[in-house]
Amino acid sequence: METGKEKTLAVLSLFTSASTLVCCALPALLVTLGMGAALAGLVTAVPQLIWLSEHKTAVFGLAALLLLAGGWMQWQTRNAPCPVDPVAAKSCMKLRRNGRIIYFVSLGLYLTGFAFAFVLPKILGG
Repeated sequence: METGKEKTLAVLSLFTSASTLVCCALPALLVTLGMGAALAGLVTAVPQLIWLSEHKTAVFGLAALLLLAGGWMQWQTRNAPCPVDPVAAKSCMKLRRNGRIIYFVSLGLYLTGFAFAFVLPKILGG
């Protein structure tokens, strides 16, 4: 069964993965769509976005560590037994499936942010 550590790690990896999108993908998307004024308004309303962008290497590094730890925990518990009680077993399997979904959504968010922050600027010469 999924432990409290696994749940916490899954939520933290989702949060840090989403922050990679906010720091890098969202601003690039807004500028690409010609919505620089919207970006300026967003940065005015949430000035912490500047800090995230300035420290994107640390943000991506922390997110990668949490994703690696989360993936490792998912792998370690993939065949862990669920309770014998049918209701508890169903809940256990549902939590396990939801944990995998959260993990892969987090991984997708991370890879999207990584592409916008590091890959696309190199390809496009920015």
